[in-house]
Amino acid sequence: RPRNGTAYPFPAPDQEVPVVLGEWWSQNVVDVEKDAVMAGQLPSHSDAFTINGLTGQLYQCANETFTAVVQPNTTVLLRVINAALNTHLFFKVAGHNFTVVAVDACYTANYTTDTLVLAPGNTVDALVYTGAAPGSYYMAVEPHHTLSPAATTDASDGGSVATGILLYNGTSATATPAMPAMPNNSDSTTANDFYSGLRGVPAAVPSPVDVNMTIQLGLGQLPCDAAQTNCSVNAFAAAMNGVSFRLPTQMSLLEAQFGNASGVYTADFPDGVPPNGTAMVEGTKVRSLPYNSTVEVVLQNPMAFPSESHPIHLHGFNFFVLAQGLGTFAPGNASAYNLVDPVARNTIAVPAGGWAVIRFVANNPGI
Repeated sequence: RPRNGTAYPFPAPDQEVPVVLGEWWSQNVVDVEKDAVMAGQLPSHSDAFTINGLTGQLYQCANETFTAVVQPNTTVLLRVINAALNTHLFFKVAGHNFTVVAVDACYTANYTTDTLVLAPGNTVDALVYTGAAPGSYYMAVEPHHTLSPAATTDASDGGSVATGILLYNGTSATATPAMPAMPNNSDSTTANDFYSGLRGVPAAVPSPVDVNMTIQLGLGQLPCDAAQTNCSVNAFAAAMNGVSFRLPTQMSLLEAQFGNASGVYTADFPDGVPPNGTAMVEGTKVRSLPYNSTVEVVLQNPMAFPSESHPIHLHGFNFFVLAQGLGTFAPGNASAYNLVDPVARNTIAVPAGGWAVIRFVANNPGI
């Protein structure tokens, strides 16, 4: 929201509605995490999805539906947040399009779409014009599963779809809402089209590049830790460039850096992808960046099993997304970099079997 005296870079909306998308477990979520760690397995999926904490009518929960009452022929600003722990989400409103005006608190060029796609931690600000016939319209959220690029199940009939209601003022609250046609759960094309279609406001993209890195994301296995009492031989672990990060036990990384302590971490995180067949290792490895250097990172998420889309967050920074796509990044992709109006954000979804290129200036000292 602009500070007092500052205008939006788009016509001011008549109404603002926060929309927090979340997950619900019947089990204590702390126990869900603990059970997964102890077994060395991936955590169980949530039992339901929510819109502003409510599951909606398709879950047959009485009085558990969020309703936003709107005036006809007005502009509503939806501030959509993916607060799910580990699930990418599709979001739609029946009979209405969105005009995306910001992502991750960074303004964008106006982008019209009927489907929003959000990775965990992403936010989208979108304008909705209430020019449809007065009535009741479902807003719906469903998971975007990314273990396979192929389309699987159309979730429009319910299943894992949570709903809220966009209700035009004057319409009966008991009116049957219209339901949007939802994408297939694993529709990577729709997701990639959304992400690739976003443009930022014109900006000075930092150049030249001082540091180039390629980081391969993935899941692998490590021998069970002694504390993993329900683990059998190997445990799943996430890794970047074949390194699964292990938190230091003596002191924090920041304390070690400013105290010039030795033996807490090593400054040898690799700039490139290890050769095929290299075994995953555990370590507390960091990459030291010169202050004010321009850094370009290619994020590659190979299609392997198990594999999933990874939301990558760069703490303390916004970065420019120069390009992204499906398949394997090749040097020739650099010719398609957007160096004029790339979108700026702080969290990016790198799809299974896909890649993204980000660029930022390392001007916020810390770890």
